[in-house]
Amino acid sequence: MLGIILLVVLALVAGFAVLASRQPDEFRVERSTLIQAPVERVFAQVEDFHQWHQWSPWARRDPAMQVSYEGAAKGVGAVYRWSGNRQVGKGSCAISESRANEWVRMQLEFLEPFQASNVAEFHFQPEAGGTRVSWSMSGRNTFISKAMGLLFSMDKMVGGDFEQGLASLKARAEAAPAQG
Repeated sequence: MLGIILLVVLALVAGFAVLASRQPDEFRVERSTLIQAPVERVFAQVEDFHQWHQWSPWARRDPAMQVSYEGAAKGVGAVYRWSGNRQVGKGSCAISESRANEWVRMQLEFLEPFQASNVAEFHFQPEAGGTRVSWSMSGRNTFISKAMGLLFSMDKMVGGDFEQGLASLKARAEAAPAQG
C-alpha cells in the first residue's frame, strides 16, 4: 500500500514538473491608462525616481521602506534602490534608456524575496487631449517561476500592481497645476 502511495506521489510530482517545463520561457505583463495631462507632466513623474514614492503601489505597502538614489538625478543613469517588508522585498531599478516624452526603459534587479532580472518600460503617447501611458515588465521564466505560474498568475499579480500605480500616477498628474 505504501508503495502505491509513493508511486502516485512521484507520478504527480513528475506530471507537475512536465507541466511547469512546458510553460513559456519568457513573460510580459502590461497595463495602460489614459491620463488627462500633457505628456511632459506624466513623463516627469516616471523619469525621476524621487517622484515614485508619490504614486508607486509598493510605497503604500511599506511606508517604512528604505530607499536610496544613485547616479543621475533623473533619466538615464538614475538608480533607485529599495529594501522593505515582505511585500516589497529588496532590489534596484536603473534607467538604462530614455527618449524624452516617448519612453523610459529600466533594468530591474530583484534580490528578495526572490532573485530575478527583468526589464520595465513606460511608453507615452499623446491621445485625446491627454497621454496614453503603458507600463510593462518582461523577463525570462526560470523553472521555479514556471512552476509558480501554474499556481499563481503573474499577469494578475503584477498587473494589479501596475493598475494601482497607473491610477495613482493618473490622479497625481491630473491634479498637478498646469505649467506655463
